[in-house]
This record gives sequence, C-alpha cells and structure tokens, in this order.
Amino acid sequence: MSHETVYAIASGKGGVGKTTTTVNLGTALAEAGERVAVVDADLGMANLAGFVSLSPDSTTLHDVLSGGASIDDATYRITENIVAVPSGTSLDEYADTSPEGLSDVVAELRDQFDYVFLDVGAGVSHETVLPLGLADAVILVSTPEPAAIHDSKKTLELTERAGGAVAGLVLTRTRPDSDVSYDEIAARLETPLLGTIPEDPGARESVYAGTPLVVYRPDGPAATAYKRLAADLAGIEIPTTATEPSVESDGDQSPGDIDQSDDDIDPDTDTVDSSDGSTADDDDSGGREAAHDDVSSAITEAESDS
Repeated sequence: MSHETVYAIASGKGGVGKTTTTVNLGTALAEAGERVAVVDADLGMANLAGFVSLSPDSTTLHDVLSGGASIDDATYRITENIVAVPSGTSLDEYADTSPEGLSDVVAELRDQFDYVFLDVGAGVSHETVLPLGLADAVILVSTPEPAAIHDSKKTLELTERAGGAVAGLVLTRTRPDSDVSYDEIAARLETPLLGTIPEDPGARESVYAGTPLVVYRPDGPAATAYKRLAADLAGIEIPTTATEPSVESDGDQSPGDIDQSDDDIDPDTDTVDSSDGSTADDDDSGGREAAHDDVSSAITEAESDS
C-alpha cells in the first residue's frame, strides 16, 4: 500500500481507539524515518489539541479553515519527523470554519510529508464525511463489540457515498482467547482485516502518561501490533523488540494480535519487514517546535477507555 500516503482514520463509534491508533501509527512511521503529519480533522472535539501546549491565541486548523492563517502557521513540530495540526477548542471559532478548505490543507501537506493521517470525528456530519473522500484510503477502527461493528458498517457506507476507498479494518482491544473470529467480522463488513490490536494494560497507562504506546512500552503486544500495521501500510521495515508466535488464520488471532506478557518479551530485536524496504528522506519535519505534553491530554479525555 506504499502508493497511498493520506489516510483517514475513522470509526463509527467513539471510544474504540481511533485517536490512539492515529497517534501510534504516525509515531511508528516517524521513528522509522518517515515524515509524518497528523491532522485533527475532528473539528468539533479537537482530540489532538494536547499534542501541543496551546495558549488561547495559538493558531489552529480552525484559523486555517476560516481563512485567517496558513497551514504552516497551524503546524507544530512534536518531535523528529512528526508534526501535528490541531483543531481549536473554541465553539465560536468552530462556527466560523469552512470544512471544504480541508481539501487544500490535505493537498499542501501531501506535498510536504511522506504520510498524512487525518483523525476523523465519529458520527455523521458534513465535516466527518468530507475527509473520507479526501484521503487516498480510509482505515476503519473498531472493537469487536456488536454495537461498534454495526456503526462501522455505517462508516463504510458513508465512505462509499463520499467517493472514498476503505483500505480495511483494524480491530482494537482483541483477546487471543476469544471465540470471536476477527476474520469473520471483516468478511461481514466486506473489507480486509488489516490487523488486530490486542488488549494491553500498557495502552491505558500510556494515555495517562501522555506518551504514544509505541514509545511508552515499545516491546508490548499492542505496540508491536501497531508497528506491524505501520510497516504493512508503508511497505517498510520497522524494528520491534517482541517475539511474535506463529498464528492460525482462523481469525481468532492475527499477526498483530500477540498473546504475550512483559515476561515473555525476547530482548533480541526482530524486524517487521513489509516488502519493498524503501526508506524516507532524512530531512527533519517542517513546522514550529512545540512546547508539548508529548502526547495528547485530549486523548486521555476522548479515549481513556481504549
């Protein structure tokens, strides 16, 4: 999938790990040397605002979409190779935005970065549907719960109506001992299963620590699954530090869904290899250096249960 560089990360239901997935995919690729921009396309909730310590007069995507600022003004460098474009938290500013301007934002960022991730709001609204048609592909995030899967089907339909394409499904909070077939879930939705992210206590801990899981506990099962998913999407090699057992293809456990405790971790470094082994330029990401909280406190509020 290395020809696809702009991904909309979407879900039909809130609290399923969408923002957490966006953050960790972006961070995994940035650590591998890819230049990444993460855009808070949830204009109403501003899930990524905590990526940077914004003052009340800080420039955000709201200012860009209202015509009051350039995209460079709203781009904040988080760390090497990754920047964030946060949305604002003011309802007045939100009312002044023109979501249609997101098309120009995506086009500009596409030219500057290797990968652009759009963190799309849950639910059905104009600003939610718009990014689904702007991205090269949509990554659908859901838990295996019936209600979440039901809402995911709606997001698939919205993507089709918006003229977008779904890359596949990522299931979060999976369990290796579950009797649910994850392949069956994807088959019911008629979309490929890109990967599963196992339930991992480190995920919640990383949110409250304000650090991406792939940094906070890089050798844990969920972090390893996120790195594998990032490698698969980009077609590159991403080093991991966890041993991955062979799994059956019946859907109860996928390559990214590892039954593993901290005591099972192999200290030897393995490599996630996803085909072409291409590398990105070593140039630093653009954007201003941000006085940041490492990762979003807003993620804590939006997805503390993911």
